[in-house]
Amino acid sequence: MADINMDLERYNGLIEKIYDAARDKISWAEPLEEFRNLFSANFVTLILKQPAQDDEEDLGLMIAVGGNLNGKGRVQYLPYRHNLTPFADQRPDQVFTVDDLMDESEWRESSYRKHWCEANDVYHVMAVDISAPEVGSLRFRITRPQDSENFSSEQKALCQFLVPHLKRALAIHLELDRSHSIGSMFSQAIGRLSIATVQIDESGRILEQNVFAKEILEEADGLQVVAGKLTATYASDNRELKQLIKGAFERAKENNNAILPEAMSVTRPSGEVNLGIVIEVVPTPVWAENKGQSKAVVYIRDSVAKSQASSDVAKKLFGLTPAETALSLQLANGLSLEEAAEALNIRRNTARAHLRAIFSKTGVRRQTELVRIFLNSVAPLSYTDSQPPR
Repeated sequence: MADINMDLERYNGLIEKIYDAARDKISWAEPLEEFRNLFSANFVTLILKQPAQDDEEDLGLMIAVGGNLNGKGRVQYLPYRHNLTPFADQRPDQVFTVDDLMDESEWRESSYRKHWCEANDVYHVMAVDISAPEVGSLRFRITRPQDSENFSSEQKALCQFLVPHLKRALAIHLELDRSHSIGSMFSQAIGRLSIATVQIDESGRILEQNVFAKEILEEADGLQVVAGKLTATYASDNRELKQLIKGAFERAKENNNAILPEAMSVTRPSGEVNLGIVIEVVPTPVWAENKGQSKAVVYIRDSVAKSQASSDVAKKLFGLTPAETALSLQLANGLSLEEAAEALNIRRNTARAHLRAIFSKTGVRRQTELVRIFLNSVAPLSYTDSQPPR
């Protein structure tokens, strides 16, 4: 049986795993397994999402740690179907057991116990609904089989002592996950604008890159990767690039992390329009200055890259027909009317008729104006028809 007196080493190990899980350094299964061992439990579950009451197909989600639940292993991520349980609507962040809610005969006759708990050798339950901002509550359950001892008041007190750590760690995890999602959305939006991004350190070594940057660097037409570093093809451009990177980091330090973008044009051996790049140093906390790895983001724009605008969104924005939208997108990608007609396999007269209709609907009079309003619209921020959201 678990003892209320945890030694300091075991306590530190559990707390470390809880907060490592919050930062996604380890799986949540690891701290849950520690809880299982600490309380001599057969299962520990963390119910992350509760099922919708009015939608039978909208299942919840839980992490379950224990002895071969449903014969499928010790750690599982399972759908959670039970909205109506005897443990619903309890005080948040307050540990309770079955004894706090009903007597033993009521529990034995409970439909929930008979249909779910009994099938999984669950009888003694210690639980807490952990309140989480903007989420509601996350249900935390520790269970034992019927032939084990019930949870003692000391064990309830120990669990209650650990709840604040779980609550903080889950809040951190949710906030980091939300920040990551927002960052991912911005990153994808930049990508859909055909802007390549490369993250580098002070030496120019590449740390990360998006898919557009990878394509540009693999082409080695102006910029490339040499010995893991961002390098310009021509020596003169490369010297300027190195100075630009060095100067950007130096000025960021001198100006207390003030973001001072640095820019240059890079010549392309193919003869295409030069690549434009902008470098911004990622600000670091004052207290962490000179203690970690300084980073910068290099934005690369290929002026001749094709627009990633979604034809469906463009059609809705400007009230165009599918044929008119297809022509507009070809023109936005730099083709002449004749080239666009050939690419779409339509007659020139048909293309001219579409263009007149487009002018009428958008209120522009020249092809250059049409290209400008398409490129400046929000259409490129949507997903392309061939690249659905991930």
